[in-house]
This record gives sequence, C-alpha cells and structure tokens, in this order.
Amino acid sequence: MLDGANRISTQMLTNVHGRPWTSDGFRTSWSNAKEKAKNHPSGGSAAHAGARANLKLTFHLDHSAGLIKQYRSKRFKTNVSSHSYPRFESSLAGQHVLLTGHTGFTGGWLALWLHTIGCEISGLALPPETDPNLFSAAKIADQLNSNYGDIRDFATVTRAVVRARPSIIFHLAAQPLVSRGFAEPLETFTTNMIGTAHVLEAARLAPSVKAVVCVTTDKVYAERECHGGYREVDRLGGKDPYAASKACAELVASCYRSTMASRGNGAHIATARGGNIIGGGDWSANRIVPDFIRATVSAAPLMLRNPDAVRPWQHVLALVHGCLLLASRLLDGRAEFADAWNFGPVDNNAVTVGALVHCLGKVWKRPEIIYEKSGFPETHFLRLDSSKARKLLEWRPPLDFEDAVRLTAEWYRDYYAKLTAAAALTRAHIEQYRQMIGSES
Repeated sequence: MLDGANRISTQMLTNVHGRPWTSDGFRTSWSNAKEKAKNHPSGGSAAHAGARANLKLTFHLDHSAGLIKQYRSKRFKTNVSSHSYPRFESSLAGQHVLLTGHTGFTGGWLALWLHTIGCEISGLALPPETDPNLFSAAKIADQLNSNYGDIRDFATVTRAVVRARPSIIFHLAAQPLVSRGFAEPLETFTTNMIGTAHVLEAARLAPSVKAVVCVTTDKVYAERECHGGYREVDRLGGKDPYAASKACAELVASCYRSTMASRGNGAHIATARGGNIIGGGDWSANRIVPDFIRATVSAAPLMLRNPDAVRPWQHVLALVHGCLLLASRLLDGRAEFADAWNFGPVDNNAVTVGALVHCLGKVWKRPEIIYEKSGFPETHFLRLDSSKARKLLEWRPPLDFEDAVRLTAEWYRDYYAKLTAAAALTRAHIEQYRQMIGSES
C-alpha cells in the first residue's frame, strides 16, 4: 500500500469481506478504496494517494495444469480513470444482492463475478441437478450465503428476500430446458411464470430493493419468417411450453414494472433476453455443448439433432456482462433503463449447430457424430437484434464466436485434466473478460 509520499505503508486496504485488496482477486471499488484511504493515519494526502494508486495483477492461465499463475503485483502511479476494470462495477461493489438460480450454469458465473467485486450475495435455488455441476466443482457455496428453496413457494421467496435485505435482485431461477418443457409442462409454467411473480411480489414489498433484473431467453418471441433479428418491440409468443412460459414471465415483469412497483417500493424492473450461451461448467441434458463434452469424455458418439439450425451463440460472460451493466444503471436510479433488453451476438455470430460442433472439435477432440431426428419441435432460425443494448447501454462484449468456442472448449479440456481446477479456471476467464472490456463500460 502507498502513503501520501508514495512509500510503502503499513495500512492494508481491505474489501467488504475484510480480505486484503491485493492479489487474491477480490478487489473493492474505487469508492470503497478511497473511503479506506481517508481513515489512513497520514490524513488527507493519503486519501489522494489512495485514489491514484493502482495495483494491477496479471493472470496467466496455464492450460496444461488448469491453474492460475499469479505474478507479482506491480505498482503504477496512474490516474484512477486509467484503471483496467469496468466503471459500472463501482455501482455494484458492496451491494447486498439476492441471486435466484445461483446453483445453475449462468447463476454460477454471475455469482463469482459479483463476489469478485465485493458484493454481499445471498442465493436461493434448488440443489444442482447434474453431477458434475459448476456450483459444486467451483465451490460457489463458499462465496455466498446459499439457501435451497423452491420459488414456486411464495413464503420461501419472501423469507429469502427479508433475510438478504438486497438492494438488487437477479432472478435467474427457472426451468431452463426446452425438452423438459414438453415432458413437464405444468412444472415449467409454474416455475417460470408463477415463480417470477413470487419474486417480483416479494421484491415489491421489501423496502431495501431498488432494482430487479429478470433473465428470460431469446425464445420469448413469436416466430416469424423474416430472418432479421428479433427486436424488443416484436410480439411475444412461444409454441412450446418453455418458450411460452418465458414469454409469460416477460408479461409478468412488464405488469410489475408498469403498475405494481409504484404501489410498493418503486423498484426499477428490467428483463434480459439472452441469446444461446456457451461456456465452461454446463452439464445440462439435451444441450449441444454438454452433449459434445459427454461424448468426447466417454468416447461415445454424439447424437446430433438439427445441425442446420441457426442460433445466436455467445459466451455466458457476455450475458452476465449485460445483466451487470443493466443492474448498475437501475441502481443509479435511471428509470429509462427499466425495460426489456436483448443481449445477443452480432449477426455473424449466429451460426448453425453443425458449425459450432466443428469449431469445438478443432479446439479439443471431435467425437463420432450420429444424426438423429429431434423428438420435439424446435425453432430453425433464431437471431436477436441487440442494437438497443449496444447503443444505449454501451454493451460491447469483446468475444466473437470463435473466441467463445475456444474458451468453452479449453475450460472443459483443462477441467477434465485437473478436476479441482474449476474455480481457478472460471475466475481466470472472468478476470480475462473484465480486463478485455476495461473501463469502457
């Protein structure tokens, strides 16, 4: 640490968890750092120096061992505006967060990013359903107050909100599989529609809640023949139970945003409609990347449905980035951002399932492929128009399709080379992504 004369000081800046603000990856925001510096024995000059000192870490992912090698911190006398982390994180750092669905794939990545920037996180979700799963493999329970519960029970949701006292709620808990929607339609509707209503009603009645981000899907739109990307103003729909239940969740959120929130605490409510996400740590059934991984690891054939189906593929961190950016605007009191938002890749990243499998095989091993007819109807062409988020939120994910595929395949390859490396691999990818977007957001 630096004192007012740029000398090494005995005062250690810490994050909201009391951990050193140095090389453990859990950085506080500038605002927290400056508050700590104000209390330094050296007085005001230390506060000024604390605002200008920038500790930078260089992380390197050793793919052969699946570990993060952390090099010695270097000290730079640079202005705070030149630090390499996203500006939007300062609005979120130190916030009390309730995250539903923290045991899931996207929820796990979001939980670790929130923890990295010093949020106090409480989670509400059902236990993980697959083995392995990201929640257990990356030891995410160690980073938050984890609670198992079903969002279909309003009393359970209310207790979670009261105990967490969140300023922001990220609602990700859902029945997320198209195939299960056909097998269990009532569970799908009650979880995705009624569960969302329970979360928003509990949020409306909680004095602490300022903002809610509900994550839905790119499948909420009524199908149309035009191959242009779906826009937020397009008609909602859904021919299968999963898509229809998520469209219903959008309508519930719109109702609460338009009329119910003002009859409660006035919280700002937004929805995030994400494109097809890929990334390390997903072992769900009937999803192309987990199916590819299982076939590769077990040396079994990959049963491939609809290889010509077009999907808007993006890395899971692109969606998490969009959710965090949106939440920061809502917490800043920006009511104009309480709306529906698409978060999908640019048009040239909407490619076929077959092309995705080919790219995965170039990074890792390619299993034998057996083509089969799908047991349920699926949308052939799906693409999102995310120009609204790019223009108004300035959301610019740095990973293109090939980057996303490469990071995904490398995560699984290195995980299976060293099964204890999941946390390190996931944090390394988060750190790399944060450095890539830098202070532009």
